[in-house]
Amino acid sequence: MIMRVTCGFLGLVLLGSCGTPEYRAEQSLCRAEWQQKIPPRYEQQLVERVRYEQRPTGQTNCTTVGNQTSCQQVMTTISIPYTAVETVDVLSSRRDVQIEACTVRACAARYGNPECKTGS
Repeated sequence: MIMRVTCGFLGLVLLGSCGTPEYRAEQSLCRAEWQQKIPPRYEQQLVERVRYEQRPTGQTNCTTVGNQTSCQQVMTTISIPYTAVETVDVLSSRRDVQIEACTVRACAARYGNPECKTGS
């Protein structure tokens, strides 16, 4: 299964995705460098995915106002797992680790801290 990195996921990765403008600038320079050193290698892989569907439960909810009765089917959400073929960069995780390490080093050298925080 392929894992996508998002804000809130693991310490250093968090800094890279959601950091200061200075951090993102340093990260951009590191990304360009490491894209050259570890270029993407795309391969097709089988991945597990899930899609969601609404299905009727067989129950209905009816309400009556005056002499009018209206009924609606009660629905439930079900998950349906499936396998898909996707093209993925098999070197992205290796490259991302190097980009984050490079960014932290650059921030520490330039700003004196790994987050590139300025004195303000």
